[in-house]
Amino acid sequence: MSYYDRNYYRPSMFGGFSFFPPVIKWLLITNGGVFLLMMFMGSFRLDGVPLGYVITEYFALLPLGAGFLPWQLVTYQFMHGGFWHLFFNMFFGLWMFGMEVEHMWGSRKFLFFYLMCGVVAGIVQLVLGPILERPSIVVGASGAVYGVLVAFGMMFPDRYIFLYFLIPIKVKYFVIFLIAVGLFSIGTPTDVANLAHLGGALAGYMYVLYDRKRLPLDNVFHKVRRWWESYSVTQQRPQETDPEGETKVFDIRDGSEIEQQEMQKRIDDILDKIGHGGYQSLTEEEKRILFDASKKIN
Repeated sequence: MSYYDRNYYRPSMFGGFSFFPPVIKWLLITNGGVFLLMMFMGSFRLDGVPLGYVITEYFALLPLGAGFLPWQLVTYQFMHGGFWHLFFNMFFGLWMFGMEVEHMWGSRKFLFFYLMCGVVAGIVQLVLGPILERPSIVVGASGAVYGVLVAFGMMFPDRYIFLYFLIPIKVKYFVIFLIAVGLFSIGTPTDVANLAHLGGALAGYMYVLYDRKRLPLDNVFHKVRRWWESYSVTQQRPQETDPEGETKVFDIRDGSEIEQQEMQKRIDDILDKIGHGGYQSLTEEEKRILFDASKKIN
């Protein structure tokens, strides 16, 4: 497959980017090395048991209660069931679509994203596999690769790719098609871990939304901010004491510009606090202020 954007053609292997970005290069080497090691060690035995079986038992993703170990959520991503499984994951998935994503994000961020998508894919398979599909041993980087595909599709939705070097299709439709196939394939008799694919795709989608600060909850906070900027607030002033010692209560229903500015600053501070520490970092009073304001948005 190759791809081009709306204005000019550019094959995957040319352009302003290096042929193999650092993380993708080492992922290709590592996955290929593990595959060759598995083939080589398959001819050896330990107490009569093929070493390949031993490696699978400890490093492939086994179902919960059937040999699962925490580190398998990472190690299973570097094991593959055959040459073509490895080839399509590494070449048609990771390299072709991940190259540009790594250059855009940087190597450290891309590596975290890739492994995170694979871990989430494994968790989804572990939790939902026994319910929607038969429990099975899972190997392969497909979950992480699906996350990369989704990220590429969200970053370059109108970029064209050529299926089988002949059929042009926009990336966004290609990704939607793959996800739809995965959804309709859940529960069918197949060796494909569809739930892991969908879990990796979901992780990729949510990460890109988070990276763009476009999660659904963020939209609520932006609406609150706009509401405070657009409308006057009916709120009771803090109590103050005059020189004679009498307590007085001031009402801001007169549209006092000073009070509106003070309240606006308070809301801005709360939203900035959410941006740095998340919603859970707010005090009960700050949560109440946001809640009261959000009810008046519409």
